[in-house]
Amino acid sequence: MDFDIQGVLFEFLGGLGIFLLGIKYMGEGLQKSAGDRLRDILDRFTSNPFLGVLAGIIVTILIQSSSGTTVLTVGLVNAGFMTLRQAIGVIMGANIGTTVTAFIIGFNIGEYSLPIVAIGSFMLFFFKHKKVTAIGQAVFGFGALFLGLELMSNGMKPLRYLDTFHQLTIDMSTSPVLGVVIGTVFTLIVQSSSATIGILQGLFSEGLIGLDAALPVLFGDNLGTTITAVLAALGASVAAKRAALTHVIFNVIGATIFLIFLGTFTTFVQFLQSYFNLNPEMTLAFAHGTFNIANTIIQFPFIGGLAWIVTKIIPGKDVIIEYKPKHLDPIFIQQSPAVALDQAKAEIVRMGEYAHKGLEETNLYLTTQQLVHSEMATQVEGALNNLDRSITEYLVDLSAMSMSDEQSEKHTSLMDMVRDIERIGDHFENIIELIDYKISNKVVLTEQAQEDLNNMFDLTILTVKQAVKALENDDREEALAVVQKEDQIDKMERIYRKKHIIRMNEGICQGSAGIVFVDIISNLERIGDHAVNIAEEVLGEYK
Repeated sequence: MDFDIQGVLFEFLGGLGIFLLGIKYMGEGLQKSAGDRLRDILDRFTSNPFLGVLAGIIVTILIQSSSGTTVLTVGLVNAGFMTLRQAIGVIMGANIGTTVTAFIIGFNIGEYSLPIVAIGSFMLFFFKHKKVTAIGQAVFGFGALFLGLELMSNGMKPLRYLDTFHQLTIDMSTSPVLGVVIGTVFTLIVQSSSATIGILQGLFSEGLIGLDAALPVLFGDNLGTTITAVLAALGASVAAKRAALTHVIFNVIGATIFLIFLGTFTTFVQFLQSYFNLNPEMTLAFAHGTFNIANTIIQFPFIGGLAWIVTKIIPGKDVIIEYKPKHLDPIFIQQSPAVALDQAKAEIVRMGEYAHKGLEETNLYLTTQQLVHSEMATQVEGALNNLDRSITEYLVDLSAMSMSDEQSEKHTSLMDMVRDIERIGDHFENIIELIDYKISNKVVLTEQAQEDLNNMFDLTILTVKQAVKALENDDREEALAVVQKEDQIDKMERIYRKKHIIRMNEGICQGSAGIVFVDIISNLERIGDHAVNIAEEVLGEYK
């Protein structure tokens, strides 16, 4: 029989493309229909490593990507939402969650793929309700996944007539390490462990590969999927790098253990196949599930050890922005509103210190254009939003308690100050976007414009710092100094705006540079306004 390499490649690659699109669409649809609260799931259910494993399983099932969960986890560790020990639990859970795709494939309903795609398409195009279109997207992805598998399977059938392929499967049977390498490399290329498993299930069902050759490829697939997290951690914090390295070590240890006991594991999988009368696809799904669950059970007691190892390999002190409040103990709401108010104030001061830090990082981003400063400022802004929600909820709960007039005034002032500090975060986020625009569009500011921005930034940063100090120490002198500085910021903004118009008229300054300059000084002036609001609370009702 003539071997049509073009036909094989076209069907296989086209099928792989549709399969990957199906996985992506199914994951996105499930994510949207779940209310897109994945970050909350990870945040709330990771108080201990065991709950972290469960959170990792749930989120990976929802987004259909263990790499996606791990990248999300790396981001949360980077942002200070999660400790390294909690992250290890989530990563272990992600490895279990990704096996669900293999079980879906195991149901082998490829003959119904086209009607499933059609149903999903109708739901996507003929309904306006967000929930229905989200479910439609998931259904479309589900159908596309099976359609892609069918095409890949048809593309792989002629391989049975290829001597080279037969030799490769024999080599993989005699040398399991080769199978691990093939699985790793292929997953690195397609960036989807589910795709590698799907292809493997297709080859196994067609009788093109034996179980003893397929299992090492399955182990390698778990190694290949770690690359996405490694790439996500390259420019991130020390803690995020440690989380990514943990993923690699966890999967390497698992693959090594199962390679050592490959004969026993193969016998066990054959027993499952005959006992449950499994089809070939479902046999590999059970093998994949057993491998990942067993790997997690084996290594779960050593989470502390894993954390210790990666801390030794990647040393260094990590700067962590903690998203969660430190001072808001709900017990004081019932027992002592006065203490609860002090708790809220302490948290607002901490929030104010973050606002000051975010502003400093924004200034550094403007002067150095280094992304590390932009990322840090963005993390701070995320922390400010989270603290704003937590403090506001705490104060709302407190408002239900009976308070004296003085306490009620303090309560109102604290509510206002939370809002002011959160708005400072919004304004420096606006400035980051303006700097991004400046960099991507190669906008050049004149030396004078840059100097004016530096002067205004320095004054604004100092003003915010003093406002937070005034709040922390109930310092009227600091508060008065803030009011004076805010007047200077207002004057500065007016003078610099006029100077900018003169530069524009003289043709010294570009129009695009002018837009960036004016918008940055406008945001700085608004930050000054919010700082003076805090100072006035200290000078006025706030005692």
